[in-house]
Amino acid sequence: MIDAIEIGDVRPRTPGGEFPAKAVTAERVTVSADIFKDGHAVLAAQVLWRPMNGEWAAVRMTPGANHRWEAVFEPETIGAHEFKVQAWTDHFATWQKDVAIKHDAGQDISVELEEGAILIDVSTLEMAPSKRPRFRKTAHTLRDEKLSFAERLSAVESSFIEKLFAESPLRDDLSSSRPMALWVDRPRALFSSWYELFPRSLGGFKATLEHLPRVAGMGFDVLYLPPIHPIGVTARKGRNNVVTSEPDDVGSPWAIGSSLGGHTAIHPDLGTIDDFAALVNGAADHGMEIALDYALQCSPDHPWVTEHPEWFHHRPDGSIKFAENPPKKYQDIVPINFWPPTDKARSELWEACKQILDHWIAHGVKIFRVDNPHTKPIAFWAWLIP
Repeated sequence: MIDAIEIGDVRPRTPGGEFPAKAVTAERVTVSADIFKDGHAVLAAQVLWRPMNGEWAAVRMTPGANHRWEAVFEPETIGAHEFKVQAWTDHFATWQKDVAIKHDAGQDISVELEEGAILIDVSTLEMAPSKRPRFRKTAHTLRDEKLSFAERLSAVESSFIEKLFAESPLRDDLSSSRPMALWVDRPRALFSSWYELFPRSLGGFKATLEHLPRVAGMGFDVLYLPPIHPIGVTARKGRNNVVTSEPDDVGSPWAIGSSLGGHTAIHPDLGTIDDFAALVNGAADHGMEIALDYALQCSPDHPWVTEHPEWFHHRPDGSIKFAENPPKKYQDIVPINFWPPTDKARSELWEACKQILDHWIAHGVKIFRVDNPHTKPIAFWAWLIP
C-alpha cells in the first residue's frame, strides 16, 4: 500500500466552500495548499484548472514555509471554472538528494547509481524509440564502473535529464484534492468608479444625457441611479422625513410602487423606457455603464401589496407592518416577508424578485447596487445566484 500524500486547506475558497471563490479575467489567481507526506521524500505538486467542461491546464506549484505550496494562473474567459491540486513523490529529486548526501559523506554509492539508472529506464519505457538512445546513454554512464562516482553523477546534471523527469514524472502515488469552484467575471466586477445622481433633479433621462460627458470626463465608468420607479402616495414623507407631506413633495424614491406600477416600471417624470434605453446607450458611448438600485421593498401602494398580501408582514390588527430602524420610522415603506406562510408563496415571491433583475438586464443593465442586502435571507441570495 502506497503512503498517501496529504493535501489540505486548498485556497482560494469561500467559508464552508459552498459557494465559488471569485476572480476576474486576467487576474492572477494564487492557489495554495498544505502538502506533506511522512518521511524525507521530495514532493512535487501542480494546479490543474479549466473553464467548466473545458480542457485542463497545469501549472507547477512551488513550496514555501511550513509545507505551504503555491501556484498562480490567469483565467481568460468569463464564467464558471474549477481547479484542483495534485501532488506526488518526485522520485528523481528524492534520488538526487539522497545520493548527493552519501557522496558528499564519502560513502559507496554504487547501489544508488543503479537506482538512478533504473529510474531513467522506467521513465523512457513509453518514449518514442528514436528519443531513447540519449537517455539510455545516461543510464549506461551511471552503470559504468570504470568511471569515478563524481563522473557518473555528472551524467544526470544535464538539462535534458531534468526536463525528462519534469515533463514525464513517475506518479505512482499521485494524490488529488477535490475540485474547487471559481467564478470568473469581467474586470469591472472587481473595481469601478461610481458617480451617483438623481435624474429627477436634472429633469429626467433626456436631460441626464447632457451630463454624461462631464461625468465621464471626471474618470467615472459607472453612473449609478437610485430607484427610478413610481413612488407611493400613502404615508408619503415630506422634506427632512417629516410625516406630513405637502402637495409638491415628491416622496422618497425608495418608497417603490404606485398605481403606475412597481419595480419594472419607470416614474413618468423621468421619461419612457425608450428614454432609458437612450441613456444606457449614451453611457456606453462614453465608456460607462448604468447601475440601478435593487431595492427589495415596497410602498403601501405597490401592486404586490394587494395582489400578494401574503408577501408582507401583518400586525395582529391586520395592518401591514412598515419599516423601522428605531428611533426612525419609515411609514412610507413596507418590508417584504421573504418567508411567507407556504412554499408556493415563497417560490412565487423569489421568482418575482428575480424577474426584476431579468427585466432590467434585458434593457441593458449589467450592474446593480443592492439596498440593505443583510436584511434579505442568505438562502435567497444563494438561490438567486447559484
